[in-house]
Amino acid sequence: MAAAMNGFASLQCKATVHVDKGHMQPSGVAFFSPNNRCSQLHISRIPHFIGAKAVSTSQQRMRHKVCSIRASAASCLQDDTTKYFDFVVIGSGVAGLRYALEVSKHGSVAIITKAEPHESNTNYAQGGVSAVLCPSDSVESHMQDTIVAGAYLCDEETVRVVCTEGPERVKELISMGASFDHGEDGRLHLAREGGHSHNRIVHSADMTGREIERALLQAVDNDDNISLFGHHFAIDLLTCQSNGEIYCYGVDSLDTETQKAVRFISKVTLLASGGVGHIYPTTTNPLVATGDGIAMSHRAQAVISNMEFVQFHPTALSDEGLPIKPATRRENAFLITEAVRGDGGILYNQSMERFMPLYDDRAELAPRDVVARSIDDQLKKRGEKYVLLDISHRPREKVLAHFPNIAAECLRHGLDITRQPIPVVPAAHYMCGGVRAGLQGETNVKGLYVAGEVACTGLHGANRLASNSLLEALVFARRAVQPSIDHMVDADVDPSFATKWARPMLSASLRGSILSDIIEKTKQTRMELQSIMWGYVGIVRSTNRLKHAEWKISDLESEWVEFLFRRGWKPTMVGVEACEMRNLFCCAKLVVKSALARHESRGLHFTEDFPYLEESKRKPTVIFPTHIQELTWSSKPLQKQLQCK
Repeated sequence: MAAAMNGFASLQCKATVHVDKGHMQPSGVAFFSPNNRCSQLHISRIPHFIGAKAVSTSQQRMRHKVCSIRASAASCLQDDTTKYFDFVVIGSGVAGLRYALEVSKHGSVAIITKAEPHESNTNYAQGGVSAVLCPSDSVESHMQDTIVAGAYLCDEETVRVVCTEGPERVKELISMGASFDHGEDGRLHLAREGGHSHNRIVHSADMTGREIERALLQAVDNDDNISLFGHHFAIDLLTCQSNGEIYCYGVDSLDTETQKAVRFISKVTLLASGGVGHIYPTTTNPLVATGDGIAMSHRAQAVISNMEFVQFHPTALSDEGLPIKPATRRENAFLITEAVRGDGGILYNQSMERFMPLYDDRAELAPRDVVARSIDDQLKKRGEKYVLLDISHRPREKVLAHFPNIAAECLRHGLDITRQPIPVVPAAHYMCGGVRAGLQGETNVKGLYVAGEVACTGLHGANRLASNSLLEALVFARRAVQPSIDHMVDADVDPSFATKWARPMLSASLRGSILSDIIEKTKQTRMELQSIMWGYVGIVRSTNRLKHAEWKISDLESEWVEFLFRRGWKPTMVGVEACEMRNLFCCAKLVVKSALARHESRGLHFTEDFPYLEESKRKPTVIFPTHIQELTWSSKPLQKQLQCK
């Protein structure tokens, strides 16, 4: 049976995690000092699984793809609706793919992804990966730049780990076939972006994420021990509780092509599902970025941190300022990479007045939060809808060589960036908060690891330094490997466990007209939520606007849920639109709750009521699990949490 079950071994309950709730705020949000994090919150330094165990010969023989399981005597245990793996990875960006390629050496891996495998935030990352690869640069300098950009809220140990291990992670990418730009001297061409004191951005023109995604997907395709499930929407994590500890044993998903609910049972789950960009109406994120991973983790009682720090990229392409407007509204805003400013791009208002030196001595090379607020201030003062970013003073051939994708996109709409300025406007871009993680990607939920934008590792603090996101994803995907292997070796998953959670109900069981009405209502509700978030929880905030957002979101969610249930929707029913809406509501409320708890302006969180930094407030916000009776539908898991034997 052990071999038939893909080598599921025995799980030992080890390393109890104690969460001290004595510091909780009345709102349910706690502040913690980054300088004394271990003593107050035993999550970021969870005792690691004792002893890295060698993989035995018998375990080596257990490496095979899911198709071999279907053909085995265990076929009765694995069918179209229940699948067993050693590792399940949720998300197909750089973090999920890099992790999968390492753990596949030790067991079977399923990657489940919401759309096409390449459709991730990674694929849209233009700038590059920051790493210390120049002799004149140093780890200390990269650390300092990161901490300054993060408004001194970064965890110093995390920053040191990422900046130290980063260069090796970049070299691994190159060895796996990722192609980056080189200068005339044959060495890697290192660009510079806002907030960096040195040229340290490894890039592939202005399509770096796409190149990294290509290389990693090709490696995954060549790995016989990895099975990739596209168009599988992750619904909720499968958890149970024992002696006060929570354990994760996989995830329920919806196959959006067959409209079947598919259950993945696993020993280890890595969450690498990206960010929350679509809680706002304008975002650089692809449509898949609806906060699914953070919402699922919150419902699974994982600890969430720093959700108030939503990074708005200062320069997304403003369609309104283009000579030829797009025929249809974009699903996501087109990003104009930070590297344009790093390469000498200058910001002007529509009167062609340069304004950044009025706000910051670093001008266009100031960190993103400063530039975004400066643009926002210009737009409000002047009553305009976009500003202009000009790179036309640079040599034409260099502009086209460095930014071919941007040049082509603008030219499609009648704008030549080598001769004309680019109309730009801030757009939601990156979530610096997320599921609270330790130095090896571990969470307070046993068997659940996180990496990439869904995680809050402490690297970014109150504001992410440009091009540190891909770096963080690579470093933490790699650091999560060994503890995941250790956990997998000790894990004991009873095959019958899969039947203990109730199955999700499919929305297809509703009559067509009713389902159409629900989908249309959900679409309208989504737009209303996005409007509330932009109007009340945007770049500049106030306590009054945040409280109004809290009330409006609560009323909007109640109205939506009542509509669904009145039309025959059930609490355990699933459909992509409704599940995404649940997740958007959940994440929006987490952002507002965290923002209300921070009584200062730091990094990406600027509030008119507390416009200054306060040293006493230099602590992360932490949202602990809430008692289930206090939760709304969007914050409750569809499945009841089991009691582990």
